[in-house]
Amino acid sequence: MSYTVKEVSQKTGVPAHTLRFYEKQGVLPFAERNENGNRLYDESSIEWIETIVALRSTGMSLADLKQYLDYFQDGDNTLLERRQLMADHKVKVEEQLMQIIKTLEKINYKMALYDVQLKELENKLPCL
Repeated sequence: MSYTVKEVSQKTGVPAHTLRFYEKQGVLPFAERNENGNRLYDESSIEWIETIVALRSTGMSLADLKQYLDYFQDGDNTLLERRQLMADHKVKVEEQLMQIIKTLEKINYKMALYDVQLKELENKLPCL
């Protein structure tokens, strides 16, 4: 089954201009074209777009995405390189996650302080 840019955009939540940008940057394999020159995507393209979205949301650069796609297109002889690229990115994501957890702990600490202060303030208010 083939999908238009609009359909893929609706299906993935990725704006049409972003899909075109990814194609120009070489991180989205070139889509087939219909007789009118409109891009047509298949299920594997949608899977790849979802992968791009996931990796970009964790901070993977366009250059690394391009490298990953190049490795993928080179075939199974690049499995080790692809795995290493993902392993390197995983380390970065784990570091981000640890930082977010530390930040969440700080937020929870501040909220606990405010809860204590609010309770103290509540106890000081005269009863009516």
